[in-house]
Amino acid sequence: MPRLSTLFCYVVGLMYLSLGLWCAISPEETAAVVGFELIGGAGMSEFLTVYGGLEIGMGMTFLLPFFGARFLDYTLLVCVLIHANLVIFRTLSFVFYSDIGSGTYKLAIGEWVIFLLGVMLYRGLQKSSVPKTNS
Repeated sequence: MPRLSTLFCYVVGLMYLSLGLWCAISPEETAAVVGFELIGGAGMSEFLTVYGGLEIGMGMTFLLPFFGARFLDYTLLVCVLIHANLVIFRTLSFVFYSDIGSGTYKLAIGEWVIFLLGVMLYRGLQKSSVPKTNS
């Protein structure tokens, strides 16, 4: 389970690094995919910071197991907590808003997959690390 969990963290980390770089390099293109309109320098600054900087920071966090197995539990827990909030708020947005583009639905599917796999891997890791007692 630790090897699969580590691979999962690497894949998610590289995905977020790639998305963050894409947002930083092509903000107009990436904003259009999710239905954002970047207005002036303030809009560009906010998008660069939140979608570029934050996603790159998340990617770096998810790559922490590269520096040692001691980071794996923490990284999986952070991944689950972040994606739990993403799926909750994304689901609420589908309830409250209409005219949502296909790009947003694709993001939602990815968020749900990462959340559910993260939960399964985290629980599996916790079960495998529980000390066995002779009872």
